Amino acid sequence: MEKYRSRATYKLFQAVEKYHFIKIGDVVLDLGAAPGGWTQAARKIVGEKGFVLGVDLKPVEPFPEHNVRTIIGDITEQETIKQILEMLPRKADVVISDVSPNISGVWELDHARQIDLAQKALEIALETLKPRGSFFVKVFQGDMLNDFIEMVKQHFEDVKLIKPKASRSKSSEMFVLGICFEH
Repeated sequence: MEKYRSRATYKLFQAVEKYHFIKIGDVVLDLGAAPGGWTQAARKIVGEKGFVLGVDLKPVEPFPEHNVRTIIGDITEQETIKQILEMLPRKADVVISDVSPNISGVWELDHARQIDLAQKALEIALETLKPRGSFFVKVFQGDMLNDFIEMVKQHFEDVKLIKPKASRSKSSEMFVLGICFEH
């Protein structure tokens, strides 16, 4: 049995199993990739013919597969976005983001920071996704969430708010899934 790099791997597998937004041969951009659990899961799904690019501030232990690459970079920096565009073999089929702020313990601040990072991930998705692509991003429940969902709805045909079974029930963590990017 394959050993996964993080428990978060199961969250992605469960969401993909239910909504089928990553397929064999897809190009996937993974934002907030460290320690590499989602990158690993995406690679398993896309197989030999796909490609996965992971991006994080922290280094991600290299993958042995030829079709997995990683970048150490800050998704809020234009230089990182430039690197992403250079390293993707073509427009991405899917952008996934498990980016999270350093948790302060002050709920309103943590929620605002998380939504800010989710908005940054959305901006990158708008630049890198091909038409009809998908976007899957971690969010925290709170008063800014509905506005963010409305923002995603402006760019995707179908938008869902989901909580995979692998997410702890007490956690305010949820995921927004945008399906069918309208360029």
